[in-house]
Amino acid sequence: QVQLVESGGGSVQAGGSLRLSCATSKHTYDNYCLGWFRQAPEKQREGVALINSDGSIRYADPVKGRFAISKDNAKNTLYLQMNSLKPEDTAMYYCAAEEVYGGRCPSLPVGFSYWGQGTQVTVSS
Repeated sequence: QVQLVESGGGSVQAGGSLRLSCATSKHTYDNYCLGWFRQAPEKQREGVALINSDGSIRYADPVKGRFAISKDNAKNTLYLQMNSLKPEDTAMYYCAAEEVYGGRCPSLPVGFSYWGQGTQVTVSS
């Protein structure tokens, strides 16, 4: 079983920054896509940023230029640096993982098999 635990959420004012962390199990992730998703109240879960095992990265349009996904393989940790935060970024943020073999990361939440329990990000105006 792949275990994922998010941390780093909190409450910040618009324009502020947060860095989310996702601690993963010690299972080898050579063939895993890792990603960040978010879900606001009464809205569907949506992709934020994805990183494949080859290092390729995709961002959702609303966060391009503001968020950055990265990983530290030695620490088995996935990160999401969030800058210039906006009130519309307020949501529960989840990390997710899916095993893939040379292909693109799934784009939708349904394509990911493993999930953390989430960390809340609240941005006030």
